[in-house]
Order: sequence, then C-alpha cells, then structure tokens
Amino acid sequence: MYDQFYGFSGRPFQLTPDPAYYFESLTHRKALSYLGYGLAQGEGFIVITGEVGAGKSTLVSHLMQTIDRARLTAATIVTSQLDSEDLVAMAAQSFGIETRGMDKAGTLKAIENFLHDEARAGRRCLLVVDEAQNLGVGALEELRMLSNFQLGASALLQIFLLGQPEFRDLLQNAPEVEQLRQRVIATHHLEPMSEDEVEPYILHRLKRAGWDGRPIINDDAIAALYDETDGVPRKINAIMNRALLMG
Repeated sequence: MYDQFYGFSGRPFQLTPDPAYYFESLTHRKALSYLGYGLAQGEGFIVITGEVGAGKSTLVSHLMQTIDRARLTAATIVTSQLDSEDLVAMAAQSFGIETRGMDKAGTLKAIENFLHDEARAGRRCLLVVDEAQNLGVGALEELRMLSNFQLGASALLQIFLLGQPEFRDLLQNAPEVEQLRQRVIATHHLEPMSEDEVEPYILHRLKRAGWDGRPIINDDAIAALYDETDGVPRKINAIMNRALLMG
C-alpha cells in the first residue's frame, strides 16, 4: 500500500525472507563464515540457530544465491511435525525425486541413486532443513542416516539445520542425538543486532527499495525502534511496516 505513496520500487520491510534485502550484521557475517566453511568441507552438519525473526532463513537464502549451481545441487525442507518416514519422503520430493508408490526402503534407495548420479556428474548435494526444532529424535536420526551415503571416501549429502534456541538446547544436551552431535562440524547462534546496527539496517533496506530520503527517519525513531525490538530484524520490519503505513 505505502510503496507507491513513497515511490518505493519494492517492499523494504516485508516479513517473509527476501535475500535481495539481506543485511550483513556482525552476527550474520560470522554465521556466513561458518556456512562457507561448512560448504568447503563438503560433509557433516552445519547448525544455525536463533530467536524467531533473527534472520536465519534470509541468511541461507542469501547464501543459496552465491553458490555455483553447476557444482552444488541444493534443496530446502521447511519442517512441521514430521516423523522419520515423512522426512525421508520430503527430502526426496525437495530434490525432485519421483517416489510415488514407494515404501520407505524404496524411497531411500531412490535418494541414494540420485546422490550417486549427482556425484558422477560432478555435483555435491546440500539439504537445508528449516524449523529444525520441530523434528523429533527419530526424524533427526533419519537425517543422520541420510548423511551416511558415500561414494568412495566422499560424502554424498551435506545438511544445514536451521532452528530456534530450543533446537540448540536439544543438540547440546539430549543423549539420544549424540551420534548426530558428533557429525556437526560448525554451529553458530544468531544474536539480535546491536543498537548501532539498527540505523544501517533500516537505511539499507530503504535504499534497496529506491528510498530518496522520504520519509525522514530521525534518531529518536531509531532509538525507539531498538527499545521496542531489542534488535530483532523481523520485529523491526513489523514496526516499520506499520509506521510507514500510518505515515
């Protein structure tokens, strides 16, 4: 609604992740380093956690735009309460593998064949699992088993796990996931932005949408935004949306 009023070319504060508006705060820069390190290793699990709205999905969407699709085949699952069998089926579907009418064993074999074919074509495979805090221990164990697929000494599948703080607590403390925990090669917890990052964040997103200085965002507004949001990006977006609409 307000984008035409202010002459914006897009929606600078939409709540859904948009890599075009990615802002690299200090904590996001660190997380991106861990993700890059993990990708270079080509195996195991990389875990990124953070509060709701911290920017986990936007971070990975940004990373996905930088990868060489000729060398890496990536797929994403956004989980709900999936059991182990549903998770295997979702993983297959996310890679575009046809598994209609197959049981779990058949689906696993189809995934293995797909991973082998990709490896022979010179491509590694990456599975991004978002909202990982919704997964039970059985589903997490199934992911660990998927990461076991190998061609010679090379792993065929690498997995990124994105989740809320309770997922970090599960990985750190639950004895049932000890084997998966040993496969984690990098982990990072996204913190909220610091107070001095809020203004650059807002101006970055406004400029990406073609902002020409209208409306004016003054220092009092920036301070109030930080006080109300504690630097959580999605909370900032929500308030900025309402403020611009009221304006």
